[in-house]
Amino acid sequence: MRVEIDQHACVGSGQCLLTAPDVFDQRDSDAIVELLTDTPPDGQEQLVRNAARGCPAAAIGVVED
Repeated sequence: MRVEIDQHACVGSGQCLLTAPDVFDQRDSDAIVELLTDTPPDGQEQLVRNAARGCPAAAIGVVED
């Protein structure tokens, strides 16, 4: 699995950070999503899928290997 983000689409809701804090963060200046890793740690895959599904701006993409 690989995670992709679109910072231009992000609206800064923070749902991704709440769902998968080991993978996502937010910039302090404007709350836009930042990716901590594009390969989720073991056991975090479903959390990342949930974060992608729950993103109100559809700014998170998941590419399955």
